[in-house]
Amino acid sequence: EMEGNQITLDSLDKGTDNPAFNFEGENRNYEECAGPCSESQEERREGKGRFSSYCRKALQPASKAKHFCKAHAKVLRRVILGLLGVAYLCYFLVACYLNFQRALALVVMNAMVVFFICWNVFKKHCGAKVLLLLRPVGKCFQKSWPWLKWLLWVALLAGLIVWLALDTGRNPEQLISLGGFCFLVLFLFACSKHHSAVSWRAVFWGLGLEFLLGLFVLRTTPGTQAFQWLGDQVQYFLGYTTAGSSFVFGNTLIQEVFAFQTLPIIVFFSCVMSILYYLGVMQWLILKISWLLQVSMGTSPTETLSVAGNIFVGQTEAPLLIRPYLPDMTLSEIHAVMTGGFSTIAGSVMGAYISFGIDAASLIAASVMAAPCALAMAKLVYPEVEESKFKGKASIRLSCGEEQNILEAASNGAATSVGLVANIAANLIAFLAVLEFINAALRWFGEMVDIEGLTFQVICSYVLMPVAFLMGADWADSPVVAELLGIKIFLNEFVAYQQLSTYKKNRLMGLEEWDGNRKQWISERAESIATFALCGFANFSSIGITLGGLCSMVPQRKGDFAAVVLRALLTGMCVSMLNACLAGLLYVPTEVGDCAMFFSTTNFTSTSYTMYTCCKQLFASSVLQNGTLSFTGPWAEQAESVLWLTECCVYYNHTSCGGTV
Repeated sequence: EMEGNQITLDSLDKGTDNPAFNFEGENRNYEECAGPCSESQEERREGKGRFSSYCRKALQPASKAKHFCKAHAKVLRRVILGLLGVAYLCYFLVACYLNFQRALALVVMNAMVVFFICWNVFKKHCGAKVLLLLRPVGKCFQKSWPWLKWLLWVALLAGLIVWLALDTGRNPEQLISLGGFCFLVLFLFACSKHHSAVSWRAVFWGLGLEFLLGLFVLRTTPGTQAFQWLGDQVQYFLGYTTAGSSFVFGNTLIQEVFAFQTLPIIVFFSCVMSILYYLGVMQWLILKISWLLQVSMGTSPTETLSVAGNIFVGQTEAPLLIRPYLPDMTLSEIHAVMTGGFSTIAGSVMGAYISFGIDAASLIAASVMAAPCALAMAKLVYPEVEESKFKGKASIRLSCGEEQNILEAASNGAATSVGLVANIAANLIAFLAVLEFINAALRWFGEMVDIEGLTFQVICSYVLMPVAFLMGADWADSPVVAELLGIKIFLNEFVAYQQLSTYKKNRLMGLEEWDGNRKQWISERAESIATFALCGFANFSSIGITLGGLCSMVPQRKGDFAAVVLRALLTGMCVSMLNACLAGLLYVPTEVGDCAMFFSTTNFTSTSYTMYTCCKQLFASSVLQNGTLSFTGPWAEQAESVLWLTECCVYYNHTSCGGTV
């Protein structure tokens, strides 16, 4: 009976149904039905068979194509990639031929990609052979390393001393920043948990890498241009936020209201970071930076990976990279993880600070420089005295996202940022309101003893003024920098950067430096120092964020996290100040252009910082004696000096202005 119910190829071709799936009752009905009824059933079955046959014949080419693609998948993939590669090469050559200067950024990016591809291929196929060939050299190097190491350190120290002597000879104020740098390192050593266990290799290598990065960014032409270009590209990139925010909120709101102007940037940046994580770009970049720090400083892979991740992500997101390893990490490693979070800022909020008008290149440089310095100072303040389980581990696996495609990654990144945006907005409302209440209370208490204008900012400007001066700010600018530093430590860096942007805008607008006893702006050097000093999450409100994030990942280690968090906060504060000292040490004053040329081309309808600087030069060269106005220096040779002085007197006050009336 079963044999009669089997489906054969012949029955399929004829289009007959499978009798095994027919019910007995239906079969009886079919048998009872005679005449036209049975004929109609047979016709329907024949019609179904013909339709199925036509469908199978129509789908045969597609089926064959599918089988062919499966059988030759590798070949087809190589052909498609080859065609795309040839197309891109043609595009690249045409772009370079039409305008090489315009295509320079494309050339640099392609060169970097080609370099890393070639390096990976070389390491994969020839790495073992090269290591085998270099083994005798390595053994010889290991034998001579004990005395060679000291020779190198002495040479580096001598070179640094000579360079500092020559460099600070032209700008003696840089010595103050150097003194502040040394003072902060000694202060952190005095606060060390185990003085005798300090790994000086990690400390010196970390500070050395920080110094080299600062030297490259602030002093070399390629470094300055590269980071300036990178900062400009970030600004252009963040400008695309306007397309989305203007559609949702309208042009009026995004131009006039802070929340609609700045906070959407965080949404966009978070979305982009999520896409980069999905593509594996961020993991690759973090691993490369982590490898460099680990090899040079001798730190464990887990703490190094977390600190490297802090360059791009926040204080709660970076530990997620090493979440499986947190339960077994030593207290020193946990302290390093926390210090890395306090010493840097997240890429998402960096976009908001750039939108304030803060220099993008300085913010990027501060985040990169903070990583090795944070790891070095963490090992100075809390040295390793336990046996790390990860010290000999060759590599640490990075967890990947759970998104299925790039659209889901973008959507998740944007959705995740909603909580961050709401948190920032709520904190700004709360902290600014609390600050105003504190200022009102302090003014009330001050008036009781005839002290006018007592505020939180005034107290910070007096208490932290020596710290600001040690970082390299001029004595006149130190109260303002100290005020910003106090706001950053006791409130948050968001409010501090917003205040710094106000000072910067006043300077660029060419306002008078002093409005009575109040300073309206600070010098470019003080701005640079403040930008580096504020670049970090080291404030008291971040303690709760850090503990909350880590305790949710590893609840059983809540006591360990609480035991080291205050020490990590202090270390994070000092890391930002060390960066600021280095910025003051390496700062190069901006040269003022030809003021006579500027005056001859400007229409004096509005003020700017260049106009303010040139007017001050003109005021300094003017001499008013017995009602007669004269000029000294190069201004004496300019026929229109009196006219230019008259125009300057419209906007700025000076004793020489009396002679132009």
